[in-house]
Amino acid sequence: MKTGLVTDILGHQSFEEMLDTCEQLGVETLELGCGNWSDAPHVDLDALLEHESSRRNFLDAIERKGMSIAALNCSGNQLAPGAEGEAHKRVVNKTFRLAGLLGVEKVVMMSGCPGGGPGDKTPNWITHPILPPHFEALNWQWNEVAVPYWKEAVKTAEEYGVEKIAIENLGYNLVYNPETFFRLKNEVGDRIGMNFDPSHLFWMGGDPIRALRELGNSIYHIHAKDVRIERGLAERQGLIDIKPMDSYASRSWNYAALGHGHEVSWWKEFFTVAKMAGYENEIVLEMEDLTMDPLTGVKKSMDVLKEALPRTFEEKRRQFT
Repeated sequence: MKTGLVTDILGHQSFEEMLDTCEQLGVETLELGCGNWSDAPHVDLDALLEHESSRRNFLDAIERKGMSIAALNCSGNQLAPGAEGEAHKRVVNKTFRLAGLLGVEKVVMMSGCPGGGPGDKTPNWITHPILPPHFEALNWQWNEVAVPYWKEAVKTAEEYGVEKIAIENLGYNLVYNPETFFRLKNEVGDRIGMNFDPSHLFWMGGDPIRALRELGNSIYHIHAKDVRIERGLAERQGLIDIKPMDSYASRSWNYAALGHGHEVSWWKEFFTVAKMAGYENEIVLEMEDLTMDPLTGVKKSMDVLKEALPRTFEEKRRQFT
């Protein structure tokens, strides 16, 4: 298991500065945002697609620091109605193509969320269907939009040489837990797996360690991200919280630096169970704690990550030298 970083958290740094910071922190592999919800601070998608020399320089810079690319990320909502969805589809296809050109086998993305019907103009995440029209809308989202899109997407990924599409279990998407993931996987096949992010299951009231055991070898990628359930607020209001993320003082839950939501002992169990489930690949830190500056949050999280990963002495020795 290598230590990785979603580099968007260092988006205030140039590409070269980001690489220097990652080298200093002991980061071994990178997940790079290519667009859609990411500002793509370290990837010029069109330039890299157009120029072989740009791709060579890009890879050389990463390799000189002793690092690799774990995945490209094009998370967004390619199933959204109208212009937004079409624009996101274009970025997804470009990311697949770039991954193939760079020799990166894995792309991280979201399943997407359509509108509730053919005439809708905004996405509709249906989480509490109680009447027949609600179920009709949910079935339409899956059968008429999501499954057809994903059947074509995996073909495109294969054509460009992408071996694995890791779909994150984020809310506001049709795939947000093991059950919904397997519903899609059973339709479109093994080229998709899960980018398992335990933080999202925390705020939905689930148990990430039990989910690991259920997902097994369908886990293609792991984000190390924590959540803190806010005492005194969650008990009164529940976990469905629609306040902006920067209103963290009044929210029922918040994303947290590793160790600031769950103790390092919890993370040790989580990573050990991941290994028991057959996952031996990168553990990629995603830091979205708004109560501290980005670099502080990354440093604190990396300390927890290094302590918690079930690595051999030799692996750890290489990590710190």
